[in-house]
Amino acid sequence: MKNSSKKLQILLLLPLIAMQIKCGSSKNAAANPGKAESWITTADESSKLKKQDDLVFGTETNSNQTIEVNPSEKFQTIEGFGFSLTGGSAQTILKLDKAKREALLQELFSRKNDAIGLSYLRISIGASDLNEKVFSYDDMPEGQTDLKLEHFNLGPDLNDVVPLLKEILAINPQIKIMGSPWSPPVWMKDNGSSKGGSLQPKYYEVYAQYFVKYIQAMKSHGIVIDAITPQNEPLHPGNNPSLLMLAEQQADFIGNHLGPAFAKAKIKTKIIVYDHNCNKPEYPLTILKDVKANPFVAGSAFHLYEGDISALSTVHDAFPNKDLYFTEQYTGSGSSFENDLKWSVKNVVIGSMRNWSKNALSWGLANDEYYKPFTPGGCSTCKGALMIDQNQNIKREVGYYIIGHASKFVPEGSVRIGSNIAGNLYNAAFKTPSGQTVLIVENDGTSAETFNIKYNQKQISTTLNAGAVATYVW
Repeated sequence: MKNSSKKLQILLLLPLIAMQIKCGSSKNAAANPGKAESWITTADESSKLKKQDDLVFGTETNSNQTIEVNPSEKFQTIEGFGFSLTGGSAQTILKLDKAKREALLQELFSRKNDAIGLSYLRISIGASDLNEKVFSYDDMPEGQTDLKLEHFNLGPDLNDVVPLLKEILAINPQIKIMGSPWSPPVWMKDNGSSKGGSLQPKYYEVYAQYFVKYIQAMKSHGIVIDAITPQNEPLHPGNNPSLLMLAEQQADFIGNHLGPAFAKAKIKTKIIVYDHNCNKPEYPLTILKDVKANPFVAGSAFHLYEGDISALSTVHDAFPNKDLYFTEQYTGSGSSFENDLKWSVKNVVIGSMRNWSKNALSWGLANDEYYKPFTPGGCSTCKGALMIDQNQNIKREVGYYIIGHASKFVPEGSVRIGSNIAGNLYNAAFKTPSGQTVLIVENDGTSAETFNIKYNQKQISTTLNAGAVATYVW
């Protein structure tokens, strides 16, 4: 009897022992990595987000420059990587046959197989300049107003942006969505035009309710708006549509109208200020210093057509409890794959991450072979991540690879961890929710660089061509 009871005890303990061994081995695997996978995009386009042979970690030393990844040094939590789903982008994608569209959306938004796992989208509240025509959600005949917003409706967005978002949400229900207006309804403006002018203070309260109605209308379609900015590029009134909104005006609008309207309507959507270039960090700082506006503000958003990406850290250092976002950078029809890849990965992806941004977004997701649609006076040279021609051929442009090098490997909830810049090798490192380590490297030099990646006293040695980008995962 004694022997059989002992055997029974041993049999009962075996699964526990096996589990402990398994847990211990997975911890050791994380602490002592064996292999690293890698994907590379080269300046000459011979490799585009292409998987390479695995690299093996070892203890051999050499005199190569070294990127050391430090998982104990933790920075911001990542919310996602992606693009703007402009009205034009949605229109272009919806022209695809159903099967082709479904396959494309899986490739863009799922985390399966060769998908790039986009996790963040920005959309325009009303038309952007990458819509076919200008509209707001409450357009009125000239000389008329709608103070109670009785005519409010999502208009043209119901034909393209809303249905496409529903298809995207079916693939990734967690995707983050940010809304940004290019212009309020023209009857609220002092120049009565979609282009330029300013929001009249007497309409601040009505405009705050316009945002409330927008968020509620989208929610009625199952679309949750995670964040809004009060105005896209508030210091660029020359676009169509556009609006001039100075920092003091935005502070007044948020502190006395938009913030209280959200609170009263129990809206949890984050208010993100500025949404313009890195050359004016004083704009978001003015709002964050405003006693009334500050409590309603979750963070600040930036573009990089002017200034330096370090502006994000300037704002972070002044207000470390407020978040940072990088919300737009275009790739243009007049630039090369090589130049856009180098510059954007260095600045938009790696630069924004090393300066506290919680996301990194390029501009339009898709357009046709003529860079259409765009509004009269809108951007005629903005190149989408995808070019879809009249015959439904899909070309993946440079923006696809710029963002794909991050979105495919760094899901929402990842945390940026420590890594040093080694010579021309710009980089950013992350720990994912599943415990993987991800390192994105761009060789900003003019020749190939051989270097080490060091992690927990072990290292791999590898080479990256000039202007090439690599993502390493272990």
